[in-house]
Amino acid sequence: MKISRHAKIIEIIQSKDVETQEQLAQELKNNGFDITQATVSRDIKELKLIKVMNAHGTHIYSTSSPGDSFLSNKLVNIFSQTVLYVDNVDKFIVLKTISGAGAAAAEALDSLKFSGIVGTVAGDNTIFILVRNEEDCKDIIQKVKKMISE
Repeated sequence: MKISRHAKIIEIIQSKDVETQEQLAQELKNNGFDITQATVSRDIKELKLIKVMNAHGTHIYSTSSPGDSFLSNKLVNIFSQTVLYVDNVDKFIVLKTISGAGAAAAEALDSLKFSGIVGTVAGDNTIFILVRNEEDCKDIIQKVKKMISE
């Protein structure tokens, strides 16, 4: 439950400008999570979310810098816990995740900076990955399978 909630929090703050814990709690409730303010506060601390200024001059929640190893470890954990399987066609890789975890798993994958990935597109439970060549494709699939089997 905690991992899927963390995945949803990351998805929410990437898709909307969230200024307050109350706003984040309401978004989680709108997405079916029975949540308290104290839990949201703990989740923000565990995910090491920070407040940054947006283009409108308001402060919103954001993930820490990509170099933050703690956050990277959290994202890898979310990835390994939410990705169900991997498949490919030519230079496209398709990852299926648990419902609602696509964006968070794609963020985790992007933070890993695998060589050969041109880009990722995430849906609710599916991630499409375009890879530069078939050699890179095989390498990335092998890495992903190892991550989700551990």
